[in-house]
Amino acid sequence: MADPTEIGRAILTELINNNPQTREQLEAAYGQVWNTQELTRDFSVVGFGAPFVIVTRKADGQKGSLTFQHQPRFYFEFTPDSSA
Repeated sequence: MADPTEIGRAILTELINNNPQTREQLEAAYGQVWNTQELTRDFSVVGFGAPFVIVTRKADGQKGSLTFQHQPRFYFEFTPDSSA
């Protein structure tokens, strides 16, 4: 089965990873940023589809997604799932 988001995600992944940001730059643009250890502390990971990770926030059960860059690996831009 074809993934209709694959091409768009591939383009976005390339854009993000061709211009990786520091933690400080990501925080200035998106607010809170998590490294892998912080991610697993605050979220349960449901699945990956680069450059996104689907998560459930442990504090309140809120489902949503984060964007991530590969190197250095940071997760940012938590977006709550509005259909939940």
